[in-house]
Amino acid sequence: MRPLILPILSMAVVLGLSNYAVQFPVAHPWTETFLTWGAFTYPLSFLVTDLTNRLHGPLLARKLIYAAFPIGLFLSLLFGAPARIVFASLTAFLTAQLLDIAIFNRWRQASWWRAPLFSSAAGSATDTALFFSLAFWGATGWASYGAIAAPLWVGWAAGDLLFKALFACAMLLPYRLAMRLAGRGDSETNPPSRQSSRLRAARRPRSSRRGDNSA
Repeated sequence: MRPLILPILSMAVVLGLSNYAVQFPVAHPWTETFLTWGAFTYPLSFLVTDLTNRLHGPLLARKLIYAAFPIGLFLSLLFGAPARIVFASLTAFLTAQLLDIAIFNRWRQASWWRAPLFSSAAGSATDTALFFSLAFWGATGWASYGAIAAPLWVGWAAGDLLFKALFACAMLLPYRLAMRLAGRGDSETNPPSRQSSRLRAARRPRSSRRGDNSA
């Protein structure tokens, strides 16, 4: 669990701050009906998850989500987020992040950018749909979007999803830089596991294993 200390703390802080910031629309005539401040913080969670998945594998990535969940709950309540928002956020968080991990693992052997982009896109759409419907259904007024009138939370959800899509593309650069700093370069294969090592050892010819033991 030692490699997960920094990712867990980062994820928990992002979750707590986002649950607080999502209550406040960006106060500008062009944005207050379709963008909240939470849109600027929460997309970072997918970067943390994808880097952990790439460097340590899906098992530890899921452990990251489960460990960050209670800490994020505590920080959300500490920051004063309403109970309904906390419930909606944590429900969406678990569902979207676990989906992100599954899709990332499905594409991890493809070109380096596909796994983080496809997984973040699917996770973002799931998170936005679950969170805004659970947190704000029937709890906001209506707004006019040109010739269309819709609940305010629908506009917030649309703006949130658009921003997450742009963020998923923009985060490919720091993702790539982090991979190179970690020494992975263009190597995008699964991290070795104990089970795979045992399978490789079992498949080796007996003569080879006897030679190793005699040496």
